[in-house]
Parts: sequence; C-alpha cells; structure tokens
Amino acid sequence: MKMANKCCPPSNQVSTFDWVRAERTYHLCEVLFKVHKFWLTEDCWLQANLYLGLQDFDFEDQRPYCFSVVAGHGKSHVFNVELGSELAVWEKSFQRATFMEVQRTGSRTYMCSWQGEALCFTVDFALGFTCFESKTKNVLWRFKFSQLKGSSDDGKTRVKLLFQNLDTKQIETKELEFQDLTAVLHCIHSFIAAKVASVDPGFMDSQSLARKYMFSS
Repeated sequence: MKMANKCCPPSNQVSTFDWVRAERTYHLCEVLFKVHKFWLTEDCWLQANLYLGLQDFDFEDQRPYCFSVVAGHGKSHVFNVELGSELAVWEKSFQRATFMEVQRTGSRTYMCSWQGEALCFTVDFALGFTCFESKTKNVLWRFKFSQLKGSSDDGKTRVKLLFQNLDTKQIETKELEFQDLTAVLHCIHSFIAAKVASVDPGFMDSQSLARKYMFSS
C-alpha cells in the first residue's frame, strides 16, 4: 500500500507501477481503516471511531474529510480527501478489499507465547481460533468466532480472549503474548467482520459511518 499526504479515490490510481514502488506495504488483514471527522454543518464536527477495544490517539488535523490507516505497532498514516463522497468511497472500498483478502488468504498464523512456552495462534475464516504448540503442533484449544465474547489487552504485548464453552456455557480466559499485538487485533477484527459480511450482505453498508452521516440527510 503506497502512502502519500493526499489521496484520490481508489478508482483513480495512476498505474500498477505506482504500487510496485510503494514506500511501505502492509497486509490488508492487519491494518485498520479509521474515519476521523466529517463536516456536518457549520462549526459542527462529528468524531467517528470505527473500532472497539483499541486505544485512540491524539488527532489535531482540522481538515474536514480525514481518515487514517492504522498499522502494526500502532503506526498510522493520515490522509485527507476533498469531498465527503470520496471519503465514503474510500471507506467502502477499503472494507470490501479487506473482506476479499480475508476470504482469499483463508487464515493467518502468528507466533506467540505464554508463561515461556512457544505457541502458534491461527485465525481461520472457516474454523475460528486455534492455539497449538510450536514444536509438536499439538492443538491446545480451538474456538469458533461466535464463542468469542470479549477481550482486553495491556496495549503492549499481552491480550486476554474470553470464550464461551459450548458445553458448560462458562467463560474461559485465554492469555497470549505477541510481538506485534496491534497487527493481531486488527487481523481478528478483519476476520470477524468478513465472517459477518459473508452471511449478511448489508453488513458493510451498516458499518459505513461516512455513508450514514454524509448521505442520510
């Protein structure tokens, strides 16, 4: 993904060579598209936060149509467009591209650890979440997306995932440590959103804050 100070709509890319020589590239499943502000009426701002459970960051840009791409380790790249309609196009295009990439790749596996033991954590579009030993490949636990009932993290490396046991209905807490926790959280968000969108065609439109506030009036 090429980063610049100002963006044009996704359909107006100059050439494929422009992507080949990109300044930085990220895996689509590991980044988050965040809309910051919309111009609603004179002297009226709407602060829009498109994700839950992740710490926000200071944002002082006063341009009306701004969004950012939040990447691993909390890095972000801020962009602005000229029109609110362009902002809605960027938002929906990014969502669709992410959902298509999730379905294309199928799964993502990350090295992690807990109490000094080397583990692997897989997010799979069909199976959900799986944790297994790095050396023996022995599966320690597996849960469906629907069993994830909550999560919390320390903002650094450690995350707690709360799953509901289908048999006992009790909540089980699984703690893991990752080198790049932000990328993993974004990946989980992307896979869950894609899973919902696969069974609910209207999901992406319902998640589009830009479209909702720019065109509902």
